[in-house]
Amino acid sequence: MKSDSSPPGKGFRSFNRNYWVAIIMEFFERGSYYGVMSVLSVYLVLDVASGGLGFSKESVGVIKSTITPLLYLLPILSGALADRFGYRRLLMFSFVIMSLGYFLTSMVSSYTLVFLSLLLMAVGAGFFKPIISGTIARETDESNSGLGFGIFYWSINLGAFIFPLILIPYLKGISWSYIFIMASIGTGWLLILNIFFFREPPRPSSTKSVFQVLKGVVLVLKDFRFVVMIVIYSMFWILYFQMFDTVLWYLTEYVDMSPVNSTVNSLMARMGAQTDWKFEAEHVTVINAGTIIALQLIVSALVKNTKALPTMIVGIAMGTVGMAILSVSMHAWVFIAGIIIFSIGEMTAHPKFISYVGLIAPPDKKALYLGYSFLYGVIGSGIGGILGASMYVHFVDGLQRPGLLWFIFSLIGVLTIIGLLLYNKFLAPREK
Repeated sequence: MKSDSSPPGKGFRSFNRNYWVAIIMEFFERGSYYGVMSVLSVYLVLDVASGGLGFSKESVGVIKSTITPLLYLLPILSGALADRFGYRRLLMFSFVIMSLGYFLTSMVSSYTLVFLSLLLMAVGAGFFKPIISGTIARETDESNSGLGFGIFYWSINLGAFIFPLILIPYLKGISWSYIFIMASIGTGWLLILNIFFFREPPRPSSTKSVFQVLKGVVLVLKDFRFVVMIVIYSMFWILYFQMFDTVLWYLTEYVDMSPVNSTVNSLMARMGAQTDWKFEAEHVTVINAGTIIALQLIVSALVKNTKALPTMIVGIAMGTVGMAILSVSMHAWVFIAGIIIFSIGEMTAHPKFISYVGLIAPPDKKALYLGYSFLYGVIGSGIGGILGASMYVHFVDGLQRPGLLWFIFSLIGVLTIIGLLLYNKFLAPREK
């Protein structure tokens, strides 16, 4: 049920003002977040003389293995708190904490203070995530929820595409600290939308206490089949989270992107624009988001009638191939090809994972299982940050063999595939 009457019409006209306010919030919050994450690991390890903070890669891995799991873990509690105390109150808290976290990160340079500042950001972002998706669910109905959530997911990738492509290179050229100030403003101004334009969606008829939510955790984790699926699938996300850490270090330190730069600048010159564009760390996120924007509808159409688990295996196999390609050559176009293929694999596997969780969940507990399905992100990012940093220091910084690093990560993808094949044979329910 919607909080106010929907405007007449179909398609885009069927959504009310609150829906579009939520979409704007999602765009700016995700744009700010991915703008920062597209370069954060590079900034933290970059030497002080070049404008960075000069932290060790291992210490950055600890930061990433702490803040990223929070983004996946906190929504378990914040969703329940929003239902009990109101979306606007939680959004107010979220935007203040996020904006403050980004701003403080721009001001401090010691490891402890940077860590604490990023923790503030992660807490704010973790509280924000379920509120917007919950708003979309409550401001749409059966007639427009498909389009409504489609726009919602596009807004996420659009923010992840535009901010790193346009804002980050410009701000980085002035000062790295400006990136965090941009994110602080990008999330802080949303307080204005929340105060003056956002309206409280209708509360559910019954809400859960924090204790009831924690009981739900115990209930779900007692389901052996569900836990095994989450653990296996999280192995693939160890690979995904390398896109924000080890892949960026590798690009910055080893890959000569001159062929890509020359091609882009040549194309721009033919259109009458003289540019000196350079492919840098932030453009890895641009490739990932841009691939999803361009191909998600096509991929979804191709796999809409295929069985979930086999499709997941195909998607993870593609992602594994994308990672393995990085081990073949340091050439710029090989690097680009690897990232694109990995992104196609991701967009093939993940929607089917969500649908598969709905399949294996008990009929009366589907919402509960879907809510806890993002534990894959907690495990994948928690392991991926520390593991990736440690392996990079050993194989790349120490042995000077980056190809071996990507080969080992691709083996993790192969183990994921083997795990899913065994799961399909011994544990999976029959798909209809």
